[in-house]
Amino acid sequence: MAPTYTLYHGTFIQLPRLVRPSGERYTLETNTGALWVLNESGRIEGFDWSVGSDEYGLNKIVEKNGWIVVPEGTATNGTTYPDGNENPTVVIIRGGREGRNGFFFPGFIDTHIHASQYPNAGIFGSSTLLDWLKKYTFPMEKSFAEGENSDVAPPKAHTVYNRVISRTLSYGTTTAAYYATIHVPATCLLASLCQQRGQRAFIGRVCMDNPAFCPDDYQDASSDESIDAMQKVIDYVQHIDPKAKLVAPIVTPRFAPTCSHTALTGLGKLAASYTPPLHIQTHISENKNEVALVKELFPGSSYAQVYDDKGLLTPRTILAHAVYLSAEERALVKAREAKVSHCPASNSALGSGICPVRTLLDDGITVGLGTDVSGGYSPSILEATRQACLVSRLLSSQTPENNGRETLSVEEALYLATRGGAQVIDMADQIGGFEKGMLFDAQLIELGRGVGEGDDQDGLVDQGGEDAGGIDLFGWESWEEKIAKWVWSGDDRNVKAVWVGGRMVHKRANI
Repeated sequence: MAPTYTLYHGTFIQLPRLVRPSGERYTLETNTGALWVLNESGRIEGFDWSVGSDEYGLNKIVEKNGWIVVPEGTATNGTTYPDGNENPTVVIIRGGREGRNGFFFPGFIDTHIHASQYPNAGIFGSSTLLDWLKKYTFPMEKSFAEGENSDVAPPKAHTVYNRVISRTLSYGTTTAAYYATIHVPATCLLASLCQQRGQRAFIGRVCMDNPAFCPDDYQDASSDESIDAMQKVIDYVQHIDPKAKLVAPIVTPRFAPTCSHTALTGLGKLAASYTPPLHIQTHISENKNEVALVKELFPGSSYAQVYDDKGLLTPRTILAHAVYLSAEERALVKAREAKVSHCPASNSALGSGICPVRTLLDDGITVGLGTDVSGGYSPSILEATRQACLVSRLLSSQTPENNGRETLSVEEALYLATRGGAQVIDMADQIGGFEKGMLFDAQLIELGRGVGEGDDQDGLVDQGGEDAGGIDLFGWESWEEKIAKWVWSGDDRNVKAVWVGGRMVHKRANI
């Protein structure tokens, strides 16, 4: 059977891969031309930037490869071909509609998000971390329990999880590291929905068995139950996706205060019992009161040492927040090659503090971005990108030198949202950019027409009645300036299509 391809034609923008993501200048790599993906693998097979936007050059690529051009939907699954034709077939997808400033960009990677908390996004009042957990978070998560004498997830879980997947995809998130709840059926449902919808995801069943710091009606009955329930989720996820092409389990102790010593140790051993070891995700040093609580519960150990002593600080560990790590803790995290998920929106919303990202990067620690819904108010990694820039500028103003060293540029923050996130989840060679052999995880962005170009009188509704979004272009902007406007003023209205592994998983407009 002849192979099938999809040929993408337009402008492609990415951040080049850096050897050391601190101290190097971050620049956008912009190319206009063609890139093609083998549909059977979802991987980039080649590209030709010499053709530019020229249709003649595009036709020469098709001719050179002996492809037969077919309509979209004909050759996407590798089984339908023109009668009697054994030539490879290709679908051509153009990067945006004419005059709408379209470009392809790598899919965003959310390295920390609580799927079950999504209904609470934007609801936190004046609370800070520990009281927010009690007032808003634990009651919401508790409601995902299966019915009495039932092992089926409740309808609420399906409604919430389906919506959070839809919403994150609409914002261009192609990969997410999800926290679910303590409930096995609902957590397994999240894995199943991600696989069905085509979102790449790590699925974590939350483990919390310490009765002193967990609600009476929302906790694991024992450390054994906590570990056994995590095992059930691992087994289920690996059953539905044995090769982890889309979904994979991730061991998830909530954070040190909610877990017993026995559970922490057992979860570390559970992750290490697999080849390769399973990924681990947890929280660290998010809030000053939380840090003080850990010091009280684990005297003589730093927060990072607590996880290290239990076998939970590994090269496959994602540590969310890391706002208050000491120099010694940063050195330990670096030595163990653990990674950090920077969650600026959540850190600000809950008044937790400002993560010193530049310091982490200077120390050689890998950093990606997380929305941390629902401590974070938005499921958009683009929002996390702009917040990362904003809080870094605030932190820079508070340093004695005030020389801008702490500031993250737009390009640097976008690197964290793509390449950095890929490093955090150990997929740097697979996703985060447009290189040959990489999986085609991408989003098609349209910034809209220029002011006065086919818009209505007020310039707020595009031709055909489509909402033009919040970006105004005047025609003289460079691509760097257009991208800056996208980061600061863009939203899901600019995301016209999303692909994961070459499969279109979200579409807003006819492209």
